[in-house]
Amino acid sequence: MEKSIQELLKEYSKDEQAAQTLQKLIHEITEERDQAREHLRLLEQAIASDYDSILITGLGMDRPGPEIVYVNDGFTRMTGFTKEEAIGQTPRILQGEKTDPAVLKKLRERLQEGKSFFGHTVNYRKDGSEFINQWDIHPLTNEEGEITHWVSYQHDITERKSLEKDFIETGLEFDELTEETKKTLIDLDEQGNIVTANKLFRDLIGYDPEELKSRKFWELMADPFVETYRHKFDQFKPGDFDDRSMEASILTKRGGTIDVKMEARLVQMPEQRLVRITFQNRSLQKRIADLLTRKAKEAIAVAGGAAEAKEFRYKLLPNDDGTFHLEYVSDNYNAVTGLDAPAPGPFDPREWIHEDDYESWKEFLHGVMEGRSLTLQYRLKGTGSAGDAGSAGDAGEAGDAGDDIPAHGSEVIDYAKPEMDETHSRVIAIRGVISKEIASEKRS
Repeated sequence: MEKSIQELLKEYSKDEQAAQTLQKLIHEITEERDQAREHLRLLEQAIASDYDSILITGLGMDRPGPEIVYVNDGFTRMTGFTKEEAIGQTPRILQGEKTDPAVLKKLRERLQEGKSFFGHTVNYRKDGSEFINQWDIHPLTNEEGEITHWVSYQHDITERKSLEKDFIETGLEFDELTEETKKTLIDLDEQGNIVTANKLFRDLIGYDPEELKSRKFWELMADPFVETYRHKFDQFKPGDFDDRSMEASILTKRGGTIDVKMEARLVQMPEQRLVRITFQNRSLQKRIADLLTRKAKEAIAVAGGAAEAKEFRYKLLPNDDGTFHLEYVSDNYNAVTGLDAPAPGPFDPREWIHEDDYESWKEFLHGVMEGRSLTLQYRLKGTGSAGDAGSAGDAGEAGDAGDDIPAHGSEVIDYAKPEMDETHSRVIAIRGVISKEIASEKRS
């Protein structure tokens, strides 16, 4: 049977008075401990609505990371780690494959400078599931002002980020709702992460949403703009982005570059400030301007047989089952594509569209069927055999029409507009012009 504290005190004290003195000291220490616990409970309760988790670490100078000395119950609920499992470990137990090393680097730099840090990245629970952890970290000092610990207030903002994305995407995917949605744009957080990119931007550079989520904004920039924009987000200053106009070159997934003019402004979300950047495609604007200045001369040259056609026209009629009927393509189809023109009738777009761009083209046509005039850049399928075009070209002038068609197909821009019924409530046809004169930038 275990002995009581009173029995132990009497056993190890030299006399009754010493035992009473020790008992009094233990009582005072216990009261101080209980009071500290109550203060801590009240503190946690007071900020429970603001933070999911509280974690305190020592400086950890002699360890690969700071040592966890305290976690609250919210930490256990958020991460799945018990207090016993977490205390004595480092916060690295929450890190994994998708944890952003750039954010961790900036965190370490701020702490080494004795400064607070605010940021977020992907963390991992005990069961391996991901969540987005937002930190608000501050130093704790002793009476001499020396930093002894760091307290980290933490949010699981996974759902909030998802709601923000849904909120932004909902506004951006329906061009009829607001003029803003007709712009090519992306939203960035203060760390340079791409929070969302609307479809016009994704079409411009060729990346899908999942690919963009793993990239920093400056990773889309061409030299010499990379370091400039990396520095802007490393030393984030609102004035650098509040209604500012900038020019740069961005990289496409296919390896080309596009000159753009960017308009940046700050957008305040419920718990986060975003940088919204809209883009003007200066490269495309220049090529369109060049095209317009040459249009009349080229039309005359084509009519006289002195030059190769650079575009063809088409008209599609929608069927009730979601397919299309090709009413016509213009005579220049063969000159542009190197393929025989399809006959009027059931339309299979795979006859002229490169297979890698087919899904983008379907979304494009879906948008036109919603009543919008749209533009899409993609690749034609090219000749059935890339060597055929080259062989024809080697033979002499007879092969000129196919000389510009590489194995992967010609780059083109498709301008499509809906033709509405008398009530302007239903699309009855789609008319388009496909041009390779102002197609995408040359591959690097």
